[in-house]
Amino acid sequence: MTPISILFVCMGNICRSPLAEGIFRHLVTEAGLNGHFTIDSAGTGGWHEGEPPDGRSIATAQSNGIDISGQRARRIRSSDYRDFDLILAMDRDNVAALEKIAPPEATIRLFGDAALGTGEDIPDPYYGGPDGFELIYTRLLTGCSSLLEALGVERASCSGNTSSVR
Repeated sequence: MTPISILFVCMGNICRSPLAEGIFRHLVTEAGLNGHFTIDSAGTGGWHEGEPPDGRSIATAQSNGIDISGQRARRIRSSDYRDFDLILAMDRDNVAALEKIAPPEATIRLFGDAALGTGEDIPDPYYGGPDGFELIYTRLLTGCSSLLEALGVERASCSGNTSSVR
């Protein structure tokens, strides 16, 4: 069975996408589905490459029982478009940046569309305080829970074929 591969993307890969990766990974583990998913995160920019997530993201995740402190920021690579079944961008600016360099077969979706069904952007909390990180944590948790439920059902119904994710 080939795992469904998901890449969460924000601007610098230190606030939103590491939280989304950590939340989704935590939910997958709790559901006993570790072998069913490949999960990662990246940024459209490389300003923070090699750095851990923002301390406020780490603290927010930690306060919710999730450890993301071992993650390291990285920039999107051309191979990601081939290697990931689903690339989920946190806002429309990230979608636009990804689409500029993506091959036609890449599946890039706005997190707010694919996971929340609302079409909303997940706002960047970088320039705000801890409350902004709590707010996005709540939105990401809601979306990641819905996404896992949808993909788990899809996984069961397609018997290892992930073509419907694309």
